[in-house]
Amino acid sequence: MSVTGTNNTILQNRVLVDVDIKPITRKFHLQLEPPSLLNNLADVDRLKDKLPEGFHNAYMPLPILNKVSEVLWGANWQVTVTLAQFNGIWQVIDVEPGDTSSRHYGIAVDIGTTTVVGYLVDLTTGKTLGSAADYNGQVQYGEDILTRIYLAADEGGRKKFQQAIVQTLNSLISRLINEFKISKHEISAVTVGANTTMVHLLLGLDPSRICMLPYIPVVNHPGFINAASLGLDINPLASLYCLPGVGSYVGGDIISGILASGMHKKTDLALFVDIGTNGEMVLGNSEWLTACAGAAGPALEGGVARHGMRAEPGAVYEVRIDEQTGAVHYKTVASQKPCGICGSGLVDCLAELLLAGVINRAGKFKDSNKEFTVVPASEAENNTAITFTQTDIDNIMRTKGAVNAALEYLLESVGCRFEEIETFYAAGAFGQYLDLESAVTIGLYPDLQRDRMIRLGNSSGEGARLALISEDCLREAEEISRSITYFELNASEVFMNKFVGSRFLPHTNLDYYPTVKKKMLARGLLVD
Repeated sequence: MSVTGTNNTILQNRVLVDVDIKPITRKFHLQLEPPSLLNNLADVDRLKDKLPEGFHNAYMPLPILNKVSEVLWGANWQVTVTLAQFNGIWQVIDVEPGDTSSRHYGIAVDIGTTTVVGYLVDLTTGKTLGSAADYNGQVQYGEDILTRIYLAADEGGRKKFQQAIVQTLNSLISRLINEFKISKHEISAVTVGANTTMVHLLLGLDPSRICMLPYIPVVNHPGFINAASLGLDINPLASLYCLPGVGSYVGGDIISGILASGMHKKTDLALFVDIGTNGEMVLGNSEWLTACAGAAGPALEGGVARHGMRAEPGAVYEVRIDEQTGAVHYKTVASQKPCGICGSGLVDCLAELLLAGVINRAGKFKDSNKEFTVVPASEAENNTAITFTQTDIDNIMRTKGAVNAALEYLLESVGCRFEEIETFYAAGAFGQYLDLESAVTIGLYPDLQRDRMIRLGNSSGEGARLALISEDCLREAEEISRSITYFELNASEVFMNKFVGSRFLPHTNLDYYPTVKKKMLARGLLVD
């Protein structure tokens, strides 16, 4: 039996989560009594009677019924049975000769709009054995999420996007099982953390109403699905579980993040922010949770900047302006010759220009310039200067303003103040690599004590892993999704009014950002 019953303790950037290992699939090694004239139970009945308490009534599909006798008689009545859960019902998905209970594996997946990451998990220990990542194959048909929603409105488009993501997943699974010498039939379950649109495209559902009033998806709680029905190349009877969402713009990736952070179990007020394709935030504690979301990603992923790019080799990811000389210092991904700026570099640029006095608090250049040279042409890969333009600034200011307005809206809705936030969780790849000081300087993140600001990394993938290895965590995820109060910002006049007044650096009210105010005073950029 592979279920250890012991605690699996995960330390992820100072977030400690204790998990009882109770995976959503189980393997049991059984030694059966051979049949005789005095013991003439049918083969299937004999096997099911030997299963542990609570599993005797497990459903056995026809492919397994056809397999049981051959395996039992050929293995001297010593076999290993694999069971998977399908919406509260246990189902036998494999019968193998001998004792294979230690070879028990699952895949946890984070499906992002741009990037997909798969984690191979040992379900006997709960540990991640390895990971693999690649671009979401859907990118070839639509770079941004709105394009994909539009193109997937008809059945042909949906099929194209579904095939693309399934091919991406199968490629990642193939890489992992080959690396660790695992048979695809040994993968008994897949769990997925993804936003609402990505779940719809994976399942072949119509996402078109997600971005139309009143913003209603086809489903928020898809439950368990047969993985083979989607074309996943694993055990053909394996289960696939998509973590539940709350609405069109707060999906299973955010529920995964809350699960991974543990904020739903703590009494202190916490703020969880994931800035990617959308800017999602969750405010609350063990007693209540509120959430909202809005379009954020393109400006901060480099998608709309003149010289913006993904965080690939050659992307400028860090920028500093010398306070005394005004000289620009930068770093690039993989130390390659610069060819563009990724999201963290754009945030750095905005913060450094503010602190250097090049732009004012409204994000406007103080002189007649319309751009700032980050990398001169002589140092750039294509002999073209890499610049940060007024248009780039305006785009980031809108994104930053939306985050400010959303946070103010959430705080006012529950009667809390900025200073009452005890812990801040920065989720996602963007949050992992973004400089905290720069994010606070422009007002993208709240100005809290830095030791209360925790980078979660890929919390969507981590939450998917927790749901994979623990039925308790899976139930917690569903309880979280049902308990969240979701605010639809698109329909809120209050939010829009706050958004209009939020586009100042770091905020309209400088008292919300005391450390930034202190820096600006020290540099003579403010009059006390």
